[in-house]
Amino acid sequence: MSHDSTSGGDSPFRSGPDVRDEAPQFVLPLVVRIERNAPPARTDALETSARAVLTILSDERSLGEGEWAQAIHDWQDARIRKVVRRARGAEWRRAEGLPGITVTGKSAEVRAFPPVPLDGWPKELAKLQVSGTDLDDPEPPVDAGPSAPVLWLNPELDMSAGKAMAQTGHAAQLAWWELSDEERAAWREAGFPLAVRTADPARWGELTSGALPLVRDAGFTEIAPGLTLAVEGAHRVSSLPPLP
Repeated sequence: MSHDSTSGGDSPFRSGPDVRDEAPQFVLPLVVRIERNAPPARTDALETSARAVLTILSDERSLGEGEWAQAIHDWQDARIRKVVRRARGAEWRRAEGLPGITVTGKSAEVRAFPPVPLDGWPKELAKLQVSGTDLDDPEPPVDAGPSAPVLWLNPELDMSAGKAMAQTGHAAQLAWWELSDEERAAWREAGFPLAVRTADPARWGELTSGALPLVRDAGFTEIAPGLTLAVEGAHRVSSLPPLP
C-alpha cells in the first residue's frame, strides 16, 4: 500500500478525493478503560493507544495467513479510520471477551480489535460511548528522551483524549510504515517504546516543514481538516535494547 510520509501527496490520512474512497470502508476499533474513580492519565492513554495499534499490526494473526490478516489488508486499502470508545466495569469485561489485544500502560488500558466494516460494529462495542473521554495529566509529562520515536501533537489543536488517541494511533502507523522488517522487529522486541508530547508552537513549524511523517485529519469530527501530528525519530528503534 502506498502512503505519504510528508505533508502532501497520496496519504491515507489526508482529506479530499482519493482512490481509497472507492474501496469498502473499514474502521479499527479501540476501547479505552475509564473507570469512574480511576481514570488513566491523558498522556499515558495517548501513548498506550499508539502502542495498541502497533501491537495489533505486528501480531501474527494480522500477518500472512493469520485470522485477522484479510481484515487488516482491506482496512489499509481504504481510508485508515480508527474510532476510540470508552468502557468501564461490565462494559469493559464484555469488550475483553471479543477477539482483540489489550495493551497496558502505566495507568491506561486500551484494547485494539481487528477492523470491522463502518456499519458492522459488534453490538458489544457499538453500545459504547465515543464521548466522555476527557482526561487530564496529574503531573506535566517529563521531556521526551532521545532514544525512542516521539509523536508530536499540533499545539494549536484542542482535542478530546479519544480523538487524540485515534490520532496517535495514526502517527504510530505512519512510523511503522517507515521501517524495515528488521527495524519493526527491533521495535516490537523493545516493547514499542515511544513518547507523545505537545510541540512548542515555534518547534511545530520546524517539524512540519521538512520530510517527517505527518498525520492529516480529514476533519470529520471535532476539528477542521489539517495537520495533527508529526512523527520524529522513527528510525531510532534500530538501536533499542530488547525487553529483558
